[in-house]
Amino acid sequence: MAEIGIGILGGGYMGKAHAVAMSSVGAIFDTALKPRLEMVCATTPQSAERYRAAYGFARGTDDWRVLVNDPAVEAVVIATPQETHREIAEAAFKLGKPVFCEKPLGASLDESAAMVAAAEAAGVVNMVGFNYIRTPASQFARQLIADGVIGEITWFRGEHTEDFYADPEAPATWRTTGMANGTMGDLAPHMINGALALIGPIARLIGTHETVHRARPGGEVTNDDHAQLMCRFENGAMGQMYFSRVSTGRKMGYAYEISGTKGAIRFDQEDQNALWLYRMEGPEATRGFTKILTGPAHPDYQPFCQGPGHGTGYQDQIIIEAKDFLTAIHAGKALWPTFRDGHEVNRVIAATLASADAEAWTDINDY
Repeated sequence: MAEIGIGILGGGYMGKAHAVAMSSVGAIFDTALKPRLEMVCATTPQSAERYRAAYGFARGTDDWRVLVNDPAVEAVVIATPQETHREIAEAAFKLGKPVFCEKPLGASLDESAAMVAAAEAAGVVNMVGFNYIRTPASQFARQLIADGVIGEITWFRGEHTEDFYADPEAPATWRTTGMANGTMGDLAPHMINGALALIGPIARLIGTHETVHRARPGGEVTNDDHAQLMCRFENGAMGQMYFSRVSTGRKMGYAYEISGTKGAIRFDQEDQNALWLYRMEGPEATRGFTKILTGPAHPDYQPFCQGPGHGTGYQDQIIIEAKDFLTAIHAGKALWPTFRDGHEVNRVIAATLASADAEAWTDINDY
């Protein structure tokens, strides 16, 4: 049974999630490669030691170069701020080490393009962290669309809405400074990735963004609170998306509706173990949306639970990501979503911001 040494950069919210995932993925999915938590990197020696002891790593460090260059670290997980992504990833690729990088890929479009070039030049497995699209329900939605169950797609509506900044008295933090940390940099990538995965590439769009609360206790807000776009997909379908961190009452509003010529699909992450499917068939009197509860018949569900309707949760999405990453490493071939897929999301974001500035429709191919 082959082991692989894992190094995780960042021990906070996502660092912990990835450490827990790597600790359990081998048992849950019986992966060919069994992860070994080799090293964790944090900002200080004290925090690195704290994360090491809490999560079960063999060693800790406060220098990312030590982690990346260590021979026992055979694959790297980047869960640090966007501005650190490029340098870390490029250093790992030079050593031939696979890299999993949390979204968004880099701090700018140029940086993500450089990261794609480095990954593809090295020929090394690379993956970007878009966890929400990996729920069994959303994976099943992708299957239904690919199989033509709802016919030709005509319309898509997606949102990623939360309310963690709906209160204007919530204090300013790092999240309220810099566009990379705003709604377009933080929440929008997930739903844009979902739209690309479910419907396909976007051809053109028009977008806008806004700061609702321009000042908060402790400082000025320099990034966006919410944003929206209308788009035309390359397959001809119309679409619209809305992203918000001030959407009062929404806690995990990753949701979408898809209309086709033979049916429709609805999904809401706040009820992540259910998918609503409408089929245009049978007597009109009996037609309607059917609620499908996920179970062992759906992708990546059975390893967690043998009971339909019992459900999976947020951490399970990260475990599915870990399984995909390890599968790619074992096969020696990158799996979706790669760095290039992450860059495609960044292109849509860049086009949306440019469109907002110009107040005009914008072609994605210009970015």
